[in-house]
Amino acid sequence: MNRVIHPIEQESFRRLRARLDTSGFAPLTRAVVERVIHSAADLEYANDLVMTEDDLVRAHAALHAGAPVVVDVEMVAAGITRRETVCRLRDAGSGPGLTRSAHAVRLAYEDVGPGALWVIGCAPTALEELLTLDASPALVIGLPVGFVGAAESKAALRASGLPAVSNVSEKGGSAVAAAALNALLYHPTSPTEENQ
Repeated sequence: MNRVIHPIEQESFRRLRARLDTSGFAPLTRAVVERVIHSAADLEYANDLVMTEDDLVRAHAALHAGAPVVVDVEMVAAGITRRETVCRLRDAGSGPGLTRSAHAVRLAYEDVGPGALWVIGCAPTALEELLTLDASPALVIGLPVGFVGAAESKAALRASGLPAVSNVSEKGGSAVAAAALNALLYHPTSPTEENQ
């Protein structure tokens, strides 16, 4: 089933491309960069995001083959269209040295095991916890936001060598994290779809 693109979205992307030349990016990288910028109306993401096309190609294949998608908060889940997600935050609790978000990551990993796509847009502690697990993710979209721990958790993600989409600054959030996943969901899986 083809996705119907609303005229407002078409015009928004036209204006985005008029202000920023994204033609030099590889296809999936371009899709992620444009959708993140579109979600935040923030052109600076073009220079702030960090990812590799090879990681995105493998993640795109895993996603379209049915790999589970785990999110840190319901706000990220609400922004992801056309795919069910796993969010265990409601079932999680906090304790000494363990935030509720970190506990939710542990619970979600028990549900999905290795090979999932993880989308973290709110809690740096969720990303930090994921990095302690042997999760073997298909991709980690690590875009938590905030002045405490966000930039550091994203730097740790990049240092981990895991396949990832992250950014260097403190900015991020649920909308941009969901947008990065949606870019992979919406991107065609075959040349025929691309031409439709």
